[in-house]
Amino acid sequence: MQNLMARLKPCAKFIDWIEPLHETAIENTGLTDFGEDQSYLIGLNKLLEQQDEESDLQVPVGYALKLLFVLEQRLKAEQRFKHNPGVLDINIEKPLVITGMVRTGSTAMQHLAGGDPNRQHLQYWMSEYPQPRPPREAWAEHPDFVACQARLDHLYSRVPETKAMHFNAADIPDECAHLMAQTFTDEYWQICSRVPLYNEWYEHCDMVPTYKQHRKLLQLIACNEPEKPWTIKYPVHLKHLKSFLKVYPDARIIWTHRDPASVLSSYTNMNATNRAMSVRPETLDREDLFHEQMEVWADATARAVEVRKQYPDAQFVDVHFDEFVAEPVQQMKKAYTHLGIEWTEAAEQGMTSWHLDHPRHKHGKHRHSGVSGYKTSPAQVHERFSTYLKAIDVRLDQEGS
Repeated sequence: MQNLMARLKPCAKFIDWIEPLHETAIENTGLTDFGEDQSYLIGLNKLLEQQDEESDLQVPVGYALKLLFVLEQRLKAEQRFKHNPGVLDINIEKPLVITGMVRTGSTAMQHLAGGDPNRQHLQYWMSEYPQPRPPREAWAEHPDFVACQARLDHLYSRVPETKAMHFNAADIPDECAHLMAQTFTDEYWQICSRVPLYNEWYEHCDMVPTYKQHRKLLQLIACNEPEKPWTIKYPVHLKHLKSFLKVYPDARIIWTHRDPASVLSSYTNMNATNRAMSVRPETLDREDLFHEQMEVWADATARAVEVRKQYPDAQFVDVHFDEFVAEPVQQMKKAYTHLGIEWTEAAEQGMTSWHLDHPRHKHGKHRHSGVSGYKTSPAQVHERFSTYLKAIDVRLDQEGS
């Protein structure tokens, strides 16, 4: 950390961090190759230009450390590609992808789906430190696994309520955020700080380079079990469905649904809690955050509706939040069947076991104000999401939960 702080000290602007960040990443890892595709620099530049335009960061060096970590993991990934040249020939065929708006049950579904031993899953520590997945018995002593779990434990001790909002552990499946962060194109950056200029670019940029890097990282992680099919999850894939399907054209997609009013009240509270850890308190505006995400996701769902029309019905299946909560294993069986994925006894046993051991609210209930805590009414939210709601018969709540 000291070497980074020393390099950043003379910088008059955030954009001047580019060279010091790269120099520090090289020094810390002993590696120099950030990859042939330099498009990651576009996102990094956009983030730093945004902070020069308007910054709400409480401790800028904390932000710099996040950027540095991503650059270090990118260096390490490129080195591992060189050491494992055959990984890029691994075929990722018909991955099962869980996506949909945030807060629609997709995390619970991913954790449940992790009980299927016939498929491979993106464990949290693998997403944070992409590398050939070691044997399960070696994880507990692996320094990256230990560091990952320690970071999560620190988060939950610092902000205990985050455990109820979105529980993670190093050894259970996680979403694809860390993989996508390697190109600085991920919603994480719009959550930890208010970045309207970055958002304007990110929400409509070409994400094909991001997904090509994402695929390479999955190939790297999978190289010890190359024939085993993937199950992955991330709401952000819905935002960029057109680019995602260019890279994974045969993906099988579970689209999760819930009343957007319920989604936004829950998501805003979670985002506000996360953003509060990195920004100055007086800059945190929940109303602004609610409206920002309403616009982002209304546009995203409308785009996804149009993209879906270009693909066979057999490639998509809809799962509604209330039905999944009521019968999670049965909903997964129906999804597998519709998508042409074999439903085995081992899958049913594994998912049933997970469900029985992890009842809803096991880590606490996420408490928030509901839509009534904001100026925008449920009816106004529903009107903004009219394209999505007309295309798919989403169950609507009175207030949201």
